[in-house]
Amino acid sequence: MAEGWTHNEGVVNGVRLHWVEQGSGPLVVLLHGFPEFWWGWHRQVPPLAAAGFRVVAPDMRGYNLSGKPKGAANYRASTLVQDVVSLVRHLGEARAHVAGHDWGGVVAWRLALRHPERVDRLVIANAPHPAVFSRELKRPRQLFRSWYAMFFQLPLLPELVFRANGYAMLERIFRDGPARPGAFSDEDIRRYKEAMSRPGALTAMLNYYRSFARTLGHRGAAGGAPATDTVTRPTLVIWGERDTALNLHNLDGLERYVPDLRIERIPDASHWVLADAPDRVSERMIRFLRDGE
Repeated sequence: MAEGWTHNEGVVNGVRLHWVEQGSGPLVVLLHGFPEFWWGWHRQVPPLAAAGFRVVAPDMRGYNLSGKPKGAANYRASTLVQDVVSLVRHLGEARAHVAGHDWGGVVAWRLALRHPERVDRLVIANAPHPAVFSRELKRPRQLFRSWYAMFFQLPLLPELVFRANGYAMLERIFRDGPARPGAFSDEDIRRYKEAMSRPGALTAMLNYYRSFARTLGHRGAAGGAPATDTVTRPTLVIWGERDTALNLHNLDGLERYVPDLRIERIPDASHWVLADAPDRVSERMIRFLRDGE
């Protein structure tokens, strides 16, 4: 793939963020998940740019080339949301289309809930709405799938496990997790290992989970659940149905919380839907975002 993007960085919400940018037109911000970095969206950046959008994909705080402040308190959901608000302002815009996968989707949901005036259209890929996820965590069908998030609460041990044998666990995630064989190339995995091995990165990445666990159920608190459950912005949810971390019931009753909702299920894709079905994800995003122009 010819790289048509540029690399940029700036101080945003008190932390140095790195991002890539391509294209011109309405701003689209793409938020990655764990354990990726901006590269998680690299298959979608060129098609979105070619469709007439200004596409920005940041390394979220703690990841890859962005700053890595110490301490779990620096990774509260409210802080991550403010990073996006400040990035949009830094880019000279008042609002943007926002898309998020996995942890990026967690942040995108909360951005739309806390700051709907900053979001034009919302795209979510395999990330649960906060209220629905809170419901599902009370049920074994989701609780057992979230075992890894509980493991990440332990001090030091998760870091040791990830670093063992040249980040073998990370490679196993990308080799065995997708539904499509070879969805992640050797080069993809090399990049992810390099990003995770940067000084301070792994603990910072795990601090997303550690901070989140400490604020569960604290509605309206600085790092807790938003004070409202209703997303007022037009929303597209793309869901790989073969997700082993998030069960399909995370879609049940979603329309109660998102009145202007479209759901696109992809039966032959996993949690790693951006890599399993990159062309279908790009096509559905472009169609949805153009509807708002």
